[in-house]
Amino acid sequence: MDLIQSRPFSLYLQLVSLTFRIKRDSFSFLKYVMITENLKILEDRISLKCCECNRNRSEIKLIAVSKTQPVEIIEEALLTGIKDFGENKAQELRDKSELLGADFHWHFIGHLQTNKVKYIISSAEYIHSVDSIKLADDIDKKARQINKVQKILLEVKTSDEEAKHGLADYKEIFDTVKFCIRAENLDVTGLMTMAPFTEDKLVIRSCFKKLKKIKDELSNSGFNLTELSMGMTNDYEIAIEEGATMLRIGTAIFGERK
Repeated sequence: MDLIQSRPFSLYLQLVSLTFRIKRDSFSFLKYVMITENLKILEDRISLKCCECNRNRSEIKLIAVSKTQPVEIIEEALLTGIKDFGENKAQELRDKSELLGADFHWHFIGHLQTNKVKYIISSAEYIHSVDSIKLADDIDKKARQINKVQKILLEVKTSDEEAKHGLADYKEIFDTVKFCIRAENLDVTGLMTMAPFTEDKLVIRSCFKKLKKIKDELSNSGFNLTELSMGMTNDYEIAIEEGATMLRIGTAIFGERK
Protein backbone atom coordinates (compact mmCIF):
# COMPACT_ATOMS: atom_id res chain seq x y z
CA MET A 1 0.00 0.00 0.00
CA ASP A 2 2.84 2.38 0.86
CA LEU A 3 4.53 1.54 -2.47
CA ILE A 4 1.32 2.23 -4.42
CA GLN A 5 0.86 5.55 -2.63
CA SER A 6 4.51 6.54 -3.18
CA ARG A 7 4.40 6.14 -6.97
CA PRO A 8 1.89 8.95 -7.62
CA PHE A 9 3.83 11.17 -5.23
CA SER A 10 7.08 10.37 -7.05
CA LEU A 11 5.45 11.15 -10.40
CA TYR A 12 4.13 14.38 -8.93
CA LEU A 13 7.64 15.40 -7.85
CA GLN A 14 9.00 14.60 -11.31
CA LEU A 15 6.23 16.67 -12.89
CA VAL A 16 6.95 19.62 -10.58
CA SER A 17 10.67 19.37 -11.37
CA LEU A 18 9.99 19.22 -15.11
CA THR A 19 7.61 22.18 -14.93
CA PHE A 20 10.23 24.19 -13.03
CA ARG A 21 12.91 23.36 -15.61
CA ILE A 22 10.61 24.33 -18.49
CA LYS A 23 9.78 27.66 -16.82
CA ARG A 24 13.43 28.28 -16.03
CA ASP A 25 14.56 27.43 -19.55
CA SER A 26 11.78 29.57 -21.05
CA PHE A 27 12.82 32.49 -18.85
CA SER A 28 16.47 32.03 -19.87
CA PHE A 29 15.54 31.90 -23.54
CA LEU A 30 13.45 35.07 -23.28
CA LYS A 31 16.29 36.86 -21.48
CA TYR A 32 18.71 35.69 -24.16
CA VAL A 33 16.44 37.05 -26.89
CA MET A 34 16.03 40.36 -25.05
CA ILE A 35 19.78 40.77 -24.46
CA THR A 36 20.53 39.85 -28.07
CA GLU A 37 18.06 42.42 -29.39
CA ASN A 38 19.23 45.10 -26.97
CA LEU A 39 22.86 44.43 -27.84
CA LYS A 40 22.17 44.72 -31.57
CA ILE A 41 20.44 48.08 -31.10
CA LEU A 42 23.27 49.29 -28.88
CA GLU A 43 25.98 48.12 -31.26
CA ASP A 44 24.23 49.80 -34.19
CA ARG A 45 24.11 53.09 -32.27
CA ILE A 46 27.73 52.84 -31.18
CA SER A 47 28.84 52.09 -34.74
CA LEU A 48 26.77 54.96 -36.12
CA LYS A 49 28.21 57.39 -33.57
CA CYS A 50 31.74 56.19 -34.35
CA CYS A 51 31.03 56.81 -38.03
CA GLU A 52 29.81 60.33 -37.29
CA CYS A 53 32.93 61.05 -35.21
CA ASN A 54 35.33 59.46 -37.68
CA ARG A 55 36.34 56.85 -35.13
CA ASN A 56 36.88 53.11 -35.49
CA ARG A 57 34.49 50.87 -33.57
CA SER A 58 37.49 48.70 -32.64
CA GLU A 59 38.85 51.56 -30.50
CA ILE A 60 36.05 51.13 -27.97
CA LYS A 61 35.57 48.32 -25.47
CA LEU A 62 31.99 47.65 -24.41
CA ILE A 63 31.68 46.61 -20.77
CA ALA A 64 28.34 45.04 -19.83
CA VAL A 65 27.55 46.23 -16.31
CA SER A 66 26.16 43.10 -14.71
CA LYS A 67 25.83 44.35 -11.13
CA THR A 68 22.85 42.75 -9.35
CA GLN A 69 22.29 40.44 -12.32
CA PRO A 70 22.17 36.73 -11.41
CA VAL A 71 24.75 34.33 -12.79
CA GLU A 72 22.16 32.77 -15.09
CA ILE A 73 21.62 36.08 -16.88
CA ILE A 74 25.36 36.61 -17.29
CA GLU A 75 25.56 33.13 -18.83
CA GLU A 76 22.91 34.15 -21.37
CA ALA A 77 24.83 37.35 -22.09
CA LEU A 78 28.00 35.33 -22.69
CA LEU A 79 26.17 33.43 -25.43
CA THR A 80 25.68 36.71 -27.31
CA GLY A 81 29.44 37.22 -27.52
CA ILE A 82 29.94 39.77 -24.72
CA LYS A 83 33.45 39.35 -23.31
CA ASP A 84 33.70 42.12 -20.69
CA PHE A 85 31.53 42.46 -17.58
CA GLY A 86 31.53 45.14 -14.90
CA GLU A 87 30.74 44.76 -11.20
CA ASN A 88 30.65 47.42 -8.49
CA LYS A 89 30.59 45.25 -5.35
CA ALA A 90 33.77 43.39 -4.41
CA GLN A 91 32.12 40.35 -2.83
CA GLU A 92 29.65 40.06 -5.70
CA LEU A 93 32.47 39.99 -8.24
CA ARG A 94 34.30 37.38 -6.16
CA ASP A 95 31.23 35.15 -5.88
CA LYS A 96 30.31 35.39 -9.55
CA SER A 97 33.88 34.76 -10.70
CA GLU A 98 33.92 31.54 -8.65
CA LEU A 99 30.74 30.30 -10.34
CA LEU A 100 31.57 31.28 -13.91
CA GLY A 101 34.45 30.31 -16.18
CA ALA A 102 37.40 32.49 -17.11
CA ASP A 103 36.77 32.90 -20.84
CA PHE A 104 36.00 36.62 -20.47
CA HIS A 105 37.13 39.67 -18.47
CA TRP A 106 35.88 41.14 -15.21
CA HIS A 107 36.08 44.88 -14.62
CA PHE A 108 35.68 46.28 -11.14
CA ILE A 109 33.99 49.66 -11.55
CA GLY A 110 32.69 50.57 -8.08
CA HIS A 111 34.18 52.41 -5.14
CA LEU A 112 36.85 50.19 -3.62
CA GLN A 113 38.01 50.12 -0.02
CA THR A 114 41.46 48.77 0.81
CA ASN A 115 40.01 45.96 2.92
CA LYS A 116 38.02 44.71 -0.10
CA VAL A 117 40.95 44.46 -2.54
CA LYS A 118 41.55 40.84 -1.50
CA TYR A 119 38.15 39.86 -2.90
CA ILE A 120 38.83 40.98 -6.48
CA ILE A 121 42.58 40.89 -7.02
CA SER A 122 42.65 37.39 -8.52
CA SER A 123 39.73 37.83 -10.92
CA ALA A 124 39.57 41.49 -12.01
CA GLU A 125 41.26 42.17 -15.34
CA TYR A 126 40.84 45.91 -14.75
CA ILE A 127 40.15 47.98 -11.64
CA HIS A 128 38.64 51.28 -12.82
CA SER A 129 38.27 53.07 -9.51
CA VAL A 130 41.69 53.73 -7.98
CA ASP A 131 41.28 57.05 -6.19
CA SER A 132 44.28 57.30 -3.85
CA ILE A 133 47.92 56.34 -3.48
CA LYS A 134 46.95 54.32 -0.42
CA LEU A 135 44.56 52.17 -2.47
CA ALA A 136 47.06 51.85 -5.32
CA ASP A 137 49.72 50.71 -2.88
CA ASP A 138 47.45 48.05 -1.41
CA ILE A 139 46.50 46.75 -4.86
CA ASP A 140 50.20 46.62 -5.77
CA LYS A 141 50.98 44.58 -2.64
CA LYS A 142 48.08 42.18 -3.12
CA ALA A 143 48.99 41.71 -6.80
CA ARG A 144 52.60 40.99 -5.88
CA GLN A 145 51.45 38.22 -3.56
CA ILE A 146 49.88 36.33 -6.47
CA ASN A 147 52.53 37.30 -9.03
CA LYS A 148 50.16 39.44 -11.06
CA VAL A 149 50.46 42.79 -12.79
CA GLN A 150 47.11 44.46 -12.16
CA LYS A 151 45.66 46.76 -14.80
CA ILE A 152 44.14 49.84 -13.23
CA LEU A 153 42.55 53.17 -14.10
CA LEU A 154 42.52 56.22 -11.87
CA GLU A 155 39.08 57.55 -10.99
CA VAL A 156 38.86 61.31 -11.49
CA LYS A 157 36.12 63.49 -10.05
CA THR A 158 35.07 65.79 -12.88
CA SER A 159 31.90 67.25 -11.35
CA ASP A 160 30.92 69.04 -8.15
CA GLU A 161 28.65 66.24 -6.93
CA GLU A 162 29.56 65.38 -3.35
CA ALA A 163 28.49 61.77 -3.79
CA LYS A 164 31.07 61.16 -6.51
CA HIS A 165 34.44 59.64 -5.65
CA GLY A 166 37.74 60.29 -7.34
CA LEU A 167 40.89 62.36 -7.51
CA ALA A 168 40.00 66.02 -7.97
CA ASP A 169 43.24 68.00 -7.86
CA TYR A 170 45.64 67.82 -10.83
CA LYS A 171 48.72 67.56 -8.57
CA GLU A 172 47.03 64.70 -6.71
CA ILE A 173 46.29 62.99 -10.03
CA PHE A 174 49.87 63.56 -11.26
CA ASP A 175 51.41 62.20 -8.04
CA THR A 176 49.15 59.14 -8.09
CA VAL A 177 50.00 58.34 -11.71
CA LYS A 178 53.70 58.73 -10.91
CA PHE A 179 53.38 56.34 -7.97
CA CYS A 180 51.52 53.77 -10.08
CA ILE A 181 54.06 53.95 -12.89
CA ARG A 182 56.83 53.11 -10.43
CA ALA A 183 54.91 50.24 -8.79
CA GLU A 184 56.13 46.90 -10.13
CA ASN A 185 52.79 45.15 -10.01
CA LEU A 186 50.56 47.90 -11.39
CA ASP A 187 49.83 48.77 -15.00
CA VAL A 188 48.06 52.13 -15.01
CA THR A 189 46.29 52.25 -18.37
CA GLY A 190 44.07 55.33 -18.16
CA LEU A 191 41.44 57.38 -16.38
CA MET A 192 37.81 56.87 -15.41
CA THR A 193 35.01 59.26 -14.52
CA MET A 194 31.27 59.38 -13.94
CA ALA A 195 29.25 62.34 -15.16
CA PRO A 196 26.27 63.51 -13.09
CA PHE A 197 22.96 61.82 -13.85
CA THR A 198 21.35 64.74 -15.61
CA GLU A 199 19.63 65.59 -18.87
CA ASP A 200 21.89 68.62 -19.28
CA LYS A 201 24.20 67.49 -22.07
CA LEU A 202 26.50 70.48 -21.59
CA VAL A 203 27.22 69.38 -18.03
CA ILE A 204 27.87 65.81 -19.13
CA ARG A 205 30.09 66.90 -22.02
CA SER A 206 32.13 69.21 -19.78
CA CYS A 207 32.96 66.25 -17.49
CA PHE A 208 34.13 64.10 -20.38
CA LYS A 209 36.09 66.95 -21.93
CA LYS A 210 37.82 67.54 -18.61
CA LEU A 211 38.89 63.90 -18.35
CA LYS A 212 40.24 63.92 -21.91
CA LYS A 213 42.15 67.12 -21.21
CA ILE A 214 43.73 65.65 -18.08
CA LYS A 215 44.75 62.53 -20.03
CA ASP A 216 46.33 64.68 -22.75
CA GLU A 217 48.21 66.75 -20.16
CA LEU A 218 49.53 63.60 -18.53
CA SER A 219 50.57 62.25 -21.92
CA ASN A 220 52.45 65.47 -22.60
CA SER A 221 54.24 64.90 -19.28
CA GLY A 222 55.49 61.52 -20.49
CA PHE A 223 52.81 59.17 -19.11
CA ASN A 224 51.52 56.75 -21.72
CA LEU A 225 47.84 56.47 -20.80
CA THR A 226 45.57 54.98 -23.45
CA GLU A 227 42.18 54.36 -21.83
CA LEU A 228 39.28 56.71 -21.08
CA SER A 229 36.54 54.85 -19.19
CA MET A 230 33.47 57.06 -19.41
CA GLY A 231 29.93 56.81 -20.67
CA MET A 232 26.94 54.81 -19.45
CA THR A 233 23.48 54.07 -20.85
CA ASN A 234 22.28 57.67 -20.64
CA ASP A 235 25.41 59.40 -21.96
CA TYR A 236 27.58 56.95 -23.94
CA GLU A 237 27.08 58.77 -27.25
CA ILE A 238 28.53 61.98 -25.79
CA ALA A 239 31.36 59.93 -24.31
CA ILE A 240 32.20 58.49 -27.73
CA GLU A 241 32.28 61.99 -29.18
CA GLU A 242 34.73 63.04 -26.45
CA GLY A 243 37.13 60.13 -26.87
CA ALA A 244 35.92 57.28 -24.65
CA THR A 245 37.68 53.95 -25.15
CA MET A 246 35.64 52.05 -22.55
CA LEU A 247 31.86 52.26 -22.17
CA ARG A 248 30.20 50.92 -19.00
CA ILE A 249 26.64 50.03 -19.98
CA GLY A 250 24.04 48.06 -18.06
CA THR A 251 20.43 49.10 -18.61
CA ALA A 252 20.71 49.31 -22.41
CA ILE A 253 21.82 45.66 -22.42
CA PHE A 254 20.03 43.95 -19.52
CA GLY A 255 16.99 46.21 -19.23
CA GLU A 256 15.79 48.17 -16.21
CA ARG A 257 16.79 46.69 -12.85
CA LYS A 258 13.91 45.66 -10.62
